[in-house]
Amino acid sequence: MSSRTETTENFPVASFLIAPRHRPTVLAFYRFARAADDIADDPARAADDKLAALAAFDAALETGEGPPEAVELRLALLAREVSLDHPRHLLQAFQADARGRPCRTWSDLVAYCRFSAAPVGRFLLDLHGEDRAAWPASDALCTSLQILNHLQDAKADWQNLRRLYVPKDWLSQADLGERDLLAPRLAPALRAVYDRVLDRVDELNLQAMPAIKDRRLRMETAAIHAIARHLAKRLRRNDPLAARVAPTGFGKIAALLNALAAGIRA
Repeated sequence: MSSRTETTENFPVASFLIAPRHRPTVLAFYRFARAADDIADDPARAADDKLAALAAFDAALETGEGPPEAVELRLALLAREVSLDHPRHLLQAFQADARGRPCRTWSDLVAYCRFSAAPVGRFLLDLHGEDRAAWPASDALCTSLQILNHLQDAKADWQNLRRLYVPKDWLSQADLGERDLLAPRLAPALRAVYDRVLDRVDELNLQAMPAIKDRRLRMETAAIHAIARHLAKRLRRNDPLAARVAPTGFGKIAALLNALAAGIRA
């Protein structure tokens, strides 16, 4: 069973900033994603069993019969005329997780995030009727958040699931391997690899504020962007192998102030 809920993610899920008419659909999307992710992350299930269960989620999006989370989301998206492609793309990432494919290069990691993260932002933009010209900036923000999450959890991902989301070639160039992620603390060479990843995350965050017309979604996005920048700084200053690095209360307050500022702007 997952230890995460909509209240324990790094980012707000259907927070008070989202208009009430949109929150049920956002929560349906979250429940779908969490249920499918929990399947892919279950260490007790064989890969073939995971893939079969994820295929049932995909079939339910098409037919309306199957796992309740998928059926619920299908009805919600059809009612709002939002594409079913967004959750289907998420399922492709979960299928890759079930197969245990490592991210060998930075390009592999970004390609993985194109399915594991970008569909979430695209779904929110479509739900709010935003122009798809905002997709590239949204993709950058979602990719940033996903990679930050991988840096937070790299030790547990390798220890529990044998998953690698730190570019393998960057580890090799530093004479490191996956087992170095299991150390009690970051060695200097691994710290340098983490900082190299964070340099790329900082570049993504510079591209990561889409032009959004809906005032409340603009505020939500500004808060998430602030959390991404805050978490990137904390991961530079702290050791995620020694203890999980999470947003602080101060960081969350700063995110709220960013949201309010975004709401004031026209």
